[in-house]
Amino acid sequence: MQDRFLADFFKFLSFASVSADSAYRESLLGCADWVAAKLKEIGLEAAVRPTTGHPVVVGKNRHREGRPTVLIYGHYDVQPVDPLALWHHPPFEPHLEDGIVTARGSADNKGQILAHILGVGETLREVGELPVNLIFLIEGEEEIGSPSLAGFLRENRAELACDVAVISDSPMIAPGVPTFTYGLRGVAAMEVKVTGPAKDLHSGMYGGAVANPVTVLARLIAGLHRFDGAVAIEGFYDGVVPPEGWEREAWQALPLTEASLLAMTGAPALDGEDGFTALERIWARPTAEVNGFYGGYQGEGSKTVLPKEAHAKLTFRLVPGQTGADILEKAARHLRAAAPPSVRIEVTTGHAGDPYLVAPHSGPGKRAQEALRETFPGAPVALTREGGSIPIVSDFQKILGVDTLLLGLCLPDCNAHSPNETFPVANLEAGMRLNRALLAALAR
Repeated sequence: MQDRFLADFFKFLSFASVSADSAYRESLLGCADWVAAKLKEIGLEAAVRPTTGHPVVVGKNRHREGRPTVLIYGHYDVQPVDPLALWHHPPFEPHLEDGIVTARGSADNKGQILAHILGVGETLREVGELPVNLIFLIEGEEEIGSPSLAGFLRENRAELACDVAVISDSPMIAPGVPTFTYGLRGVAAMEVKVTGPAKDLHSGMYGGAVANPVTVLARLIAGLHRFDGAVAIEGFYDGVVPPEGWEREAWQALPLTEASLLAMTGAPALDGEDGFTALERIWARPTAEVNGFYGGYQGEGSKTVLPKEAHAKLTFRLVPGQTGADILEKAARHLRAAAPPSVRIEVTTGHAGDPYLVAPHSGPGKRAQEALRETFPGAPVALTREGGSIPIVSDFQKILGVDTLLLGLCLPDCNAHSPNETFPVANLEAGMRLNRALLAALAR
């Protein structure tokens, strides 16, 4: 890896571009400016474009008649770093050791989108032009659900018209194994607040006569699932499309085994909905998850309080046949119906993104697999779905009318969204090769 590529990577990672926290707004703007400047440096036209939230960076080559147009999407925003104490090195001071870069955003998504930028730069430096009409679309709100990007797509539909979209924001199934992700779960978020008394009460004087909101909310959360692991919300599985037979067979042959999943998680044992393998649960079954639960006294020692309120943050992962709006409505109805009259319940819906599924053996899918085989010779292409969500993918389909090729470059144990996020330098190099092979394949 040339020093100048690593220098670019380290500079990109040094921006604390946390989209969820307004305290980082200046760093986000600085990061967007850096991305635009980098696109100009490699020979593209580029601009930082305003949205209703954080800006978007758009870059293009000179488009020519008769060539396909490829849109490459990525994001420059990153997750918060909490808990900071668990990081081995400062999260925005990249650390290189044994070929692995550790920093917030290294895998999600700065390393992956930078690989495409550098790949385009090398093609332009060596050849002078690209084999396709290219659009880079790099946003700053993916980690908060891309609330502004759908509107940007609608307002600029003609400018962003393309034949196919490409995203590297998903994992490879294992080191050195080329991976084509043809499906994503959707996501729908909500927050729940349960309120009891008008103020915190003495638990000895009032406990037993006044409902404890923390206890009530704990029961509501427990009631989201049945004992067999299935979600208990009425109508939750309506319309769910099961995976096809060929998919189940292909997944069983993948190197990502239940044992390796268990090792990556550090959990005592795997768990989930009865009757399904771990990969089926992650890739093809919807879930209800509790992301946060809090209320009452949180300080050191004991405080005998009956709290006035309790809070929970929930997300639902969705599969084909479900929509975020429908699931949020059903979940809110379930929680309100289960809440006793001794408390007040408030449900606030958050961001939502629909699931995505594309035929992996379509024309662009075949070209993507050709590029993957060229980049990673000697290993069969793994066809996978992904348990996570990239909300904009369904918007590309609905607004721009194009399918998306999801070609992951990070590893399953990269600690995305967790402390000590990592990205191998070798995968940055592989991503550059993949970009060049992919654009050439899509031009054929």
